[in-house]
Amino acid sequence: MENKPGYVTQAIGFLLKLLLFSALLSVLIKYAAPFLLLPATVTNVLIMVLSPTIIMAIFLLWRVPRQKQH
Repeated sequence: MENKPGYVTQAIGFLLKLLLFSALLSVLIKYAAPFLLLPATVTNVLIMVLSPTIIMAIFLLWRVPRQKQH
């Protein structure tokens, strides 16, 4: 952790944004998912469960070269 002014405020802001996004996503899954009419197959479940992790991994790996430049 770095001791920069405002670091704690930024961290709390990030956590609140993450919490809000998670809550909105949960509501969306609960109320919009039945309208999608996706069959409950193993493939669809794996896609839904693994896609957030894969998307986040791609995003973080995309940022690695940019972090090394600074």
